[in-house]
Amino acid sequence: TPRQSTIRSLSLSPTLLAHTHEPTGATESNRATVRATPRGGRAGAMPLDGGGGGAAVMFLAYAALAVAALRAVLSYKSAAHAARRLWRWADEWAQAYQYYEVPRFVAGGNDGAENPLFRKAAAYVASLPSLEDADAACVLSSASKSNDFSLQLGPGHTAHDAFLGARLAWTNGGECLVLRVRRHDRTRVLRPYLQHVESVADEMELRRRELRFYANTGAVAPRWASAPFTHPATLDTVAMDPELKTRVRSDLESFVKGRAYYHRLGRVWRRSYLLYGPPGTGKSTFAAAMARFLGYDVYDIDLSRAGTDDLRALLLDTAPRSLILVEDLDRYLRGGDGETSAARAARVLGFMDGLSSCCGEERVMVFTMSGGKEGVDPAVLRPGRLDVHIHFTMCDFDGFKALASNYLGLKDHKLYPQVEEGFHAGARLSPAELGEIMLANRGSPSRALRTVISALQHVVAPRTSSAARPPRLTSRTSGHLDESNPAAEESQSPGAGGGGGFGKDAPMREFKKLYGLIKIRSRKEGGVVPVDDTASANGRGSDASTEKDR
Repeated sequence: TPRQSTIRSLSLSPTLLAHTHEPTGATESNRATVRATPRGGRAGAMPLDGGGGGAAVMFLAYAALAVAALRAVLSYKSAAHAARRLWRWADEWAQAYQYYEVPRFVAGGNDGAENPLFRKAAAYVASLPSLEDADAACVLSSASKSNDFSLQLGPGHTAHDAFLGARLAWTNGGECLVLRVRRHDRTRVLRPYLQHVESVADEMELRRRELRFYANTGAVAPRWASAPFTHPATLDTVAMDPELKTRVRSDLESFVKGRAYYHRLGRVWRRSYLLYGPPGTGKSTFAAAMARFLGYDVYDIDLSRAGTDDLRALLLDTAPRSLILVEDLDRYLRGGDGETSAARAARVLGFMDGLSSCCGEERVMVFTMSGGKEGVDPAVLRPGRLDVHIHFTMCDFDGFKALASNYLGLKDHKLYPQVEEGFHAGARLSPAELGEIMLANRGSPSRALRTVISALQHVVAPRTSSAARPPRLTSRTSGHLDESNPAAEESQSPGAGGGGGFGKDAPMREFKKLYGLIKIRSRKEGGVVPVDDTASANGRGSDASTEKDR
């Protein structure tokens, strides 16, 4: 229009633009842009409302969102997961599979018996690492333990597993579990895999289940009263010779793994131990540690409350994977209540290796005695009835250090030399006595050690040949773990070494004996009162006899 051409030909200043009024009826394009020709310049377009800047911001925002979405889609983890799913789908489409259902109930209904394989397979599937990658899983918590969570496969979903190079999958079908195996792998993998599932499930059940302690009530029914077995003793905390502890641990592990070996030999899968020694030396605690190590229930049988028939019935009522404990066997064999020792020995022999003892496998039988083996019928102690003999003696200095480490957390102390002198002088304390002293003084290790030194000074150790030997819990091997006979060992010549696997300890015993006597004599010559007078303990009060012994 003529008006528009007039505006375009003007050279407008900012002041003039500020006072220029928009004509009535102007179009949207005229309102947006006014073409001005600066002095000496070309005509151009000048934005008046900033619309171009807003479009640029919007463009950058959309570009950022697109980059973020592309990065999320093309991330390594997402791409790898998508590739795995695509490969799995292609593999499933190309392969032929065989499906096996494991029903929950044998009869197919809720009234039927439960299928043991279903329970074990469910426990096994719940332990698979691939369950965390499943599309759906149920999260459960334990009623007895806090912060103990477990996963279970969700209904209709699948968890994958691998065994012997074959890929398998479990699917939760509600009242059944469906195992999927490739057809060309089923003959090679199926049976070994199911055995593997049962083995792993059994091990998990042993670790999780609560151990029980059973005691015979003497009544006809029920024969056993039970309670949770909460004894905290373990093989690691028992104060014992490290070498013997290692050998016992190895023997127990070999027994647990030796089912096929025992069956090949035609022997009952059973192991028996004899723990003997003075009271307070830790026999019952060691039996509890064995049960804790094996994960077995404990059946404590009181022989005085059961007759011959009751013993058989009690044995038949015990479960596999159990430790059967019979304490104070020597006291029972001495007779009483109108029974002779021969009658009681015959009853014990029938209990040990009668046919009723063969009705059940994977059992460990532990017998304890508070005295020596001299007054016991040799038929009871022979190999086959009692396979492993372990002698528990009073504590020596090595045993004291193990107890001090457990009770007081001590590895060394300035009072240890005085304690060692007391033990070398012949004084002996039981592990129970030392444990009570340390427990009562656990707040002050120095006070506990001074109390131990005082107790050693008041103990008169008998200087018999059996007591002169170091009371380390060692054993000798002659086909089985056994502790040598003290009387027979003393009757042998010093150079014979005891005639067994641990005869090399004889020179060390003589050296310790000589060392103790030298210590005593040196203190006497220096006017120091000894910790223990060896000569008076042996009933030999003269210096001449002491000099003769030295």
